[in-house]
Formats: sequence, C-alpha cells, structure tokens
Amino acid sequence: MAEVHRLKTPLKDEDLEPLKIGDTVLLSGVLYTARDAAHKKLVELIKKGQPLPFDIKGAVIYYVGPAPAKPGYAIGSAGPTTSYRMDPYAPYLLDVGLKATIGKGGRSQEVIDSMVKNKAVYFAAVGGAAALIAKSIKKAEVIAYEDLQSEAVRRLEVEDFPCIVANDIYGNDLLKEGVEKYREE
Repeated sequence: MAEVHRLKTPLKDEDLEPLKIGDTVLLSGVLYTARDAAHKKLVELIKKGQPLPFDIKGAVIYYVGPAPAKPGYAIGSAGPTTSYRMDPYAPYLLDVGLKATIGKGGRSQEVIDSMVKNKAVYFAAVGGAAALIAKSIKKAEVIAYEDLQSEAVRRLEVEDFPCIVANDIYGNDLLKEGVEKYREE
C-alpha cells in the first residue's frame, strides 16, 4: 500500500530510505528549476571544477519552464517537463550531491543506476496539473542563467508540493513495474 510522506529540503539519505515507488510525497522547502540548457551549463561547471550557482548537496531539481506569474502569484503555470532530455546530464549532478529530480516520463537505465549509487530518487509530478502545482509554490526567483528566460535556474520556495515516487533508491521503477502489472491483469 502506497504511503504519504512529508519531506523538507535539503534531503538526506535517511529521508529517502523509507520511500517506495508509488508513494506520495509532499515536499516543503526549496526546489531549484532547470531544464536541458541549464543542465548543460551546470555540467560544464562541474567538469571545470567550478562552483554551481546553488548548493547541490541534498537539493531537488524540478524540470520545469514556468509561465510568467499572474498578479498575486509567485509563479505562473508550472507543469513538469519530460525528464529524459536531462538524462545525459543527471548522473554528473547526482555524483556531486543532488538527491532528487522531479519531472514526467521515464528515466534511462544509466540515470536509474546513478540514483541507486548515490541514494537519490526521481519524483513524478502530475502533468496537466500545472495550475494546481503552482499553488504550492510560495516564492520564485531567478538565481542563474537569466538569459535562458523560462529555462533559467530558479529558486522556488514550496509548501506541500505534490509528487509521486517514480524511482526509489533501490532501483525500482514505477513506470516499468506499472506496465508489467497492467500486462499481468
């Protein structure tokens, strides 16, 4: 039976150990946004041994390119981006301390293996619920790569940001197991 967990960032190994695929997580604290263009820049910094624009240790990156904020809101519509586009870069970030990513769709076996090695997880955010997700975002500010516009790195302050454990630290994959279960039925 899936459980509901409330977690506060930054995340630690012991926060992630009880999580199983299919569990619901309500995240509070700070998330960072980044998509492929920002990931490329972040990995270039790692390869050069230069500091990242935020503390990656225990961090969560949300794959999103949010819409501009409407008056009275911290952010506009903020639905998840397809995650596999970040797969070439994710292992580099996981190796330096990233603990979780949030997006939609499956991850490559290389990323899943890197999550197991680094005790990290992948959360699925519900596509099509962008306006609802935006309500859990209390503050948003661009902290790097403003020239990338919607793909700039943002620091989000969130409260009870809803997501589902799609890949746990044990290598389990909700998307693969869900398909297999469906085939069995």
